[in-house]
Amino acid sequence: MTKSPPLQTSRTRPDYPATPTRPIEDVLHGERISDPYRWLENGQSPETQQWTEQQNAFTESYLAGFPGREKIRARLEQLLTIGVLTAPTPARGHYFYQRREGKQNQPVLYWRAGYDGRDRIAVDPNALSAAGTTALDWYYPSEDGTLLAYGLSEDGSEQSVLHVLEVESGRLHDERISRTRAASLAWLPDNSGFYYTRYPAPDAVPAGEEHYHRCIYFHRLGTDSEGDRLVYQPREKEFWPGVGVSPDGRWLLIQVARTFDETDLYVQDLTQNSPPLVAVAENLSATFEGQIAHGRLFLRTNLDAPTYRLYLVDPDRPAQSNWREIVAPAADAVLEGVTVTAERLGLSYLERASSRLRLTDHEGRGTAEIALPTLGSLFGVSGEWNGSELFYGFSSYTVPPTVYRIDLTTGSSELWRRVAADLDPDRFVVRQVSYASRDGTPISMFLVHRVGVERTGDNPTYLTGYGGFNISMTPAFSRSLLLWLEHGGVLAVPNIRGGGEYGESWHQNGMLGKKQNSFDDFIAAAEWLIRDGYTTPERLAAAGGSNGGLLMGAVLTQRPELFRAVLIQVPLLDMLRYHRFLIARLWIPEYGSPDDPVQFRWLREYSPYHRVEAGRAYPAVLLATAESDTRVDPMHARKMAARLQAASSSERPVLLRLEARAGHGAGKPLAKVLDELTDSWTFVFSELGVEV
Repeated sequence: MTKSPPLQTSRTRPDYPATPTRPIEDVLHGERISDPYRWLENGQSPETQQWTEQQNAFTESYLAGFPGREKIRARLEQLLTIGVLTAPTPARGHYFYQRREGKQNQPVLYWRAGYDGRDRIAVDPNALSAAGTTALDWYYPSEDGTLLAYGLSEDGSEQSVLHVLEVESGRLHDERISRTRAASLAWLPDNSGFYYTRYPAPDAVPAGEEHYHRCIYFHRLGTDSEGDRLVYQPREKEFWPGVGVSPDGRWLLIQVARTFDETDLYVQDLTQNSPPLVAVAENLSATFEGQIAHGRLFLRTNLDAPTYRLYLVDPDRPAQSNWREIVAPAADAVLEGVTVTAERLGLSYLERASSRLRLTDHEGRGTAEIALPTLGSLFGVSGEWNGSELFYGFSSYTVPPTVYRIDLTTGSSELWRRVAADLDPDRFVVRQVSYASRDGTPISMFLVHRVGVERTGDNPTYLTGYGGFNISMTPAFSRSLLLWLEHGGVLAVPNIRGGGEYGESWHQNGMLGKKQNSFDDFIAAAEWLIRDGYTTPERLAAAGGSNGGLLMGAVLTQRPELFRAVLIQVPLLDMLRYHRFLIARLWIPEYGSPDDPVQFRWLREYSPYHRVEAGRAYPAVLLATAESDTRVDPMHARKMAARLQAASSSERPVLLRLEARAGHGAGKPLAKVLDELTDSWTFVFSELGVEV
């Protein structure tokens, strides 16, 4: 492969915009900690905004110098026309699904009368904003499919406003319910109203707590939502409730996440006067989720089962002593989801970080394996509690999103819809390898590359990971990664601890005081790729976002010599102050609290912002964030950029990219996605010397 020289060829440090230092000293648990860039936490100050504009201009000017930039953009523009597709949500003869085609900024929500009927538009966000910055966050059809509740937000903020649509006529109801971010919603069977989650008005809680105090309310259609009845208020402001209703309307089901790996579950008999809330599971160190159908609660849990099991529970007798196990925990696969239909259960599994789909009867018997196309990932497995069909979506690194329908009466399977793409999967190799982490734990890793790539020790390699919150990195389709593969790049995706690929134990071994395991696993992946002849540090880029951005910050500051370039997206980096911003208190169960003396020591040991060392040679770094991010505050990226620019002795650049009118990633319009990807891949191609 022909190499092109990196943009930065001089032996002098880049001439960054000036950044004042104004040290503020804190004493935390007896340790003095200086913070020279505390002033950059205030994103509303004119000084911070001016500094950010200068940084954006510096980044734009720097990346504009790469001669292949316009070719990268042109190819990405082509690749991004490969569409987006979701599996349908069936509702008594109505089928709702999302699709984005061509250059549409946002996916459109369609509905059909009959699974093979004509597509009709239910909600088109593209028609609501010329800039494409209005996004459809979520939607819930009524059980009969005649009404649709959905949430819209602006500029990537995810601050949803609830609307109600009469599906057949297209008439909008008067409902406009604000503060319904990431709403959980359950319709009554007669469509007269729904239970839903909502956040408090800003003036109803102390300043800074607007992102907490999520409660369940009941709304009757046609009434003023400000008078909606409060149904459930968690005992702690950080708890996260969700809601369901049984098909006959008798049972209300409330699931409350106390942490990311501990939930409570309650039922309430709505046929009684002033019914009590009865605990199914409460204050247990496990997760519980379920659905009431056919008069029974199908309860999935990891209680004493790190890979999960399935119980049947009588809602009238929900005590744990009455639970009956119908699907035992598997030794080699994680039970990820359960879909209830009239006579069958669809069981979604993850086995060695790749999806499996099995069917059983309601007692967990008569297991039948559904053959999936290749190594890949399921998405959107769906069906009706009284239906005779099951839909599932499937994709892989080289297989665009495809949706299948299973007729549960005959057992036959058919293609329902696929995303069209001029893509030959046979051009690429997808394989899974295993390597040992620092403590000897075996870690699996997916490798993807073009046929014919050899282990010359000099392949440009893109290593990405996540490792947190029980989220799994599985083989899924990415349009922009095709650009990398087409140019001879190797993609490496390790399944590091902290994720959910191998069950709850895998998650817990990469959180709290064991978080360093996640970083060690990723570092060991880089070492393996170098040792096994795939690449060298000069040809290795690392990338990750959100919790994966924290991962990038950790490996960057712990082992900078391993990487030529590091792409850090919407990251957490100041782990001694993270919990003070936006919704970050919700993540204390995952990371720990700096206010606790023991947990402070864990965080202090790896906090990337605090591990930056003056005079150390760091790789090229691009920190990408967004001003409307309501999850991870952009202050992390601003402060880290300033500290790295001041500290690094390397001639390699430290760049900051802060996107306006964009958030954590959800709802980002295609035009902004194209701009961001062009900058990201220009950075990677230029630093690794890949010719376009």
